[in-house]
Amino acid sequence: MIRLYTGASCIHSHRARLALALKGVEAERVPVDPERPPASLLEQNPYGDVPTLVDRDIALYHPEIIIDYLDERYPHPPLLPVDPVSRAKARLVVHRMQRDWYALYEQIENGTAAQAQQARRALRESLVAAAELFEGQPYFLSDELTIMDLTILPLLWRLPAAGVELPEHAAAITQYAEQQFATDAFRTSLTREELGLRA
Repeated sequence: MIRLYTGASCIHSHRARLALALKGVEAERVPVDPERPPASLLEQNPYGDVPTLVDRDIALYHPEIIIDYLDERYPHPPLLPVDPVSRAKARLVVHRMQRDWYALYEQIENGTAAQAQQARRALRESLVAAAELFEGQPYFLSDELTIMDLTILPLLWRLPAAGVELPEHAAAITQYAEQQFATDAFRTSLTREELGLRA
């Protein structure tokens, strides 16, 4: 069985868990305290960080690499568009999400009180400015679920706990998020700690 070393509330681990759930792949989840990674993890990943996926003789330890591997190993349902241009565009959107939105979320989580407050405001404003991108299609910028959804959904799930409240005129984001949060795959991807973020 595939083994996934995962943080209980790690946003990057959540992405890997969501990919596994969407693929319908069963995996042993090994919870990891980031302050004290187990020896078995350090044997597979010299950095001792999560997520780390172990499948037979291979150990992978970066969320994009893990998701790409799962998409190739279990091709249905696909998480990337078929044509090269659309694939590249999807990957670029994921890169921008990480540089912009994820970076602000990290500041909320790990910055000083002043930095966190500034990051909350910036993340809210940036998401609101992008609200129209959530309109007109069932998934983010696509008629099919892709890696873009795997990246944005764990972030949207964490917004209330991060103190980021979206206004009514960003209802398209909230509607998209609630529809995806209700799916079996998303519910399966959550840990008990992550469920508590929106208790």
